[in-house]
Amino acid sequence: MEIRILGTGCPKCHKLEEETRLAAEEMQLECNIEKVTELKDIMSYGVMLTPALVVNGTVKVVGKVPPRDEIKELLT
Repeated sequence: MEIRILGTGCPKCHKLEEETRLAAEEMQLECNIEKVTELKDIMSYGVMLTPALVVNGTVKVVGKVPPRDEIKELLT
């Protein structure tokens, strides 16, 4: 599973990364989590608001940090 956290480095971006890593760890997922910070790379996903969560190339969340349980649902 490929997971990308899109964000330029704001506190919400860091929180989404932290919560996503914890959710994946709790679920014992085999995944690669990558932080994408370059604006042109973020825009390539059609995302204009960060943070964003991308799972296997599909944008799942934009502009918010959902609760960890919701992140887990998005990762299944």
